[in-house]
Amino acid sequence: MMKIIIVLLLAVLIPPQYTRAQSCTQSCTVDNVINLMVKSSAEAIVSSILSKVDMICTNVSARGADVSCPSGYKATSCACGMACGSWDIRGNSDCHCQCRNIDWTSARCCKIGLLSE
Repeated sequence: MMKIIIVLLLAVLIPPQYTRAQSCTQSCTVDNVINLMVKSSAEAIVSSILSKVDMICTNVSARGADVSCPSGYKATSCACGMACGSWDIRGNSDCHCQCRNIDWTSARCCKIGLLSE
């Protein structure tokens, strides 16, 4: 199923001028109808999939200069205590405050999830 979706996405995303010459004869009308049908089907599939996707986020905090996101989540931003504005994300899921003597560190952690029906 995933291979079909990828092929259909490529069919939608590749502009027509790259797939054939600009000038078209009478025989191109069948190709145009097929292209429109494929594009319509692909758009319906993509829309159906995207309607089931949601971004799920949570906040985590810990004492000290480091905090890790729960399994499956990625850190999207960090905050540090002691008015420290210098931080970095390590390994996609860990926030690290770069100032000395930090009393707390917080992370905003997100993941893509499917909505339950």
